[in-house]
Amino acid sequence: MSNRVPLPAGTVLGKSYEYGLDVNLGTYANPDWQSVRRMSAWQPSYPGTTTDVSTYDDLGSANEDVTGRSFAASLTVQGNRALSTGLYLPELEAMVAAAKGKGEGAVLDVRWYHKPELGTPNPDDAGRSYVTVEITRSNTDNTGIEVKSITLTGKGEFEQIPNPFQGWGATAPTIQGITPSGAISGEMVTINGAGFLDASSITFDALEADDFQVINGATIVALLPTDTAGEVPVVVSTPGGVSAAYTYTRGA
Repeated sequence: MSNRVPLPAGTVLGKSYEYGLDVNLGTYANPDWQSVRRMSAWQPSYPGTTTDVSTYDDLGSANEDVTGRSFAASLTVQGNRALSTGLYLPELEAMVAAAKGKGEGAVLDVRWYHKPELGTPNPDDAGRSYVTVEITRSNTDNTGIEVKSITLTGKGEFEQIPNPFQGWGATAPTIQGITPSGAISGEMVTINGAGFLDASSITFDALEADDFQVINGATIVALLPTDTAGEVPVVVSTPGGVSAAYTYTRGA
């Protein structure tokens, strides 16, 4: 007879590798998220800032309130380099540049999130923060691969965000058509394609559409931003990736 405490049906043990980290290669308002590849040893923490609120009533004992939470993490990344250029993967290049920079050049925008092998990702286990970066070359033996040990230190309070991970089957959206042709600034167009659920931005010639609505996974309606007439690239961004640019001929 088993003496184990029964677990609820439909549960599974979490795995140590079920987390993701992205580096923003774009701007804060128009992010270009790149997953950190070849990552291991992910160890996040949320250091608290405390204020002493003790009084005589505490009879000499410590009494502190947590007045803020920041973000910090350590991880390792293998140093993949391109044979043609010698450069690391772009997300590692961004971290290396920040580790060598100062002022705003030393700051990165990152997000992290639960990324399970099976099942639904934890919707609350995700965050976003500005960080500074420190890097050391951790593997210095005579036969091993290049490994970077990286420390991220949050600047200010981190932001709780919806988990962006859509599952391993998620793919980048595709645009198959835009109607009507020749719409002008401020007019509505319909974008048809696939993979549009949870779209975060639509750009026309790199100008963001401030007003758009995702009707379903195959349809988005959007107001054209102000621009000149002619052929413009249209791009849809979702948690699954960024679409290939679709050429649309717009009016003035």
